[in-house]
Amino acid sequence: MLNRYKTLRQQASGEIIIRKSRFIGHGKPVESEAEAIAFIDEIKKRHRDATHNCSAYLVGERDEYQKQSDDGEPSGTAGKPILEVMKHQELKNSVIVVTRYFGGIMLGAGGLIRAYADGAVAAIEAAEPVVRILRREIIVDVDYTWYGRLENELHAQGWKIGGTAFTDRVVITCLPEEAEADRFVAWMTDLTQGQSMITKGGTLFDTEGE
Repeated sequence: MLNRYKTLRQQASGEIIIRKSRFIGHGKPVESEAEAIAFIDEIKKRHRDATHNCSAYLVGERDEYQKQSDDGEPSGTAGKPILEVMKHQELKNSVIVVTRYFGGIMLGAGGLIRAYADGAVAAIEAAEPVVRILRREIIVDVDYTWYGRLENELHAQGWKIGGTAFTDRVVITCLPEEAEADRFVAWMTDLTQGQSMITKGGTLFDTEGE
């Protein structure tokens, strides 16, 4: 499993006009190829009156599932540039559809490639690229006498805290990156001089900076 990857924050759309043709870029984060295909079908139904709905997606740790569609545009002028933009921006688990409403002016092969690439960029900007980080829950159970020092040290070292519960003892849920989990446990054990009860929990993805 990847410890971190770049994807889209949300489903969103952005629009550009190129020589009277409307290009609407739609982007969405997805967890499976089936979800990507369903989104493409949804956009095609919503814009069934459009001239073209061209698309591309990348799904999987190593982009095992990837596909592009020119949807009637000349071969290689729509789906491929959309996919190349996604790869250039290092997106994973994402799908983009660029809808075109023809404005009456032919763009030529080069013009189409640039237009669909720009449509993909508009989709990505609207859906907001984010980095997702795999974290491990580490439950630290300590006596109240340790709480002030632990809180200060956790913040000083930049470790993420998921929550704190106060009962007869203090239970702090820490969220180090999965790759740093063992180092965190060793650091916490040393810091508390072995007087804390430390339990490893499950893993979860969250968004960098949040």
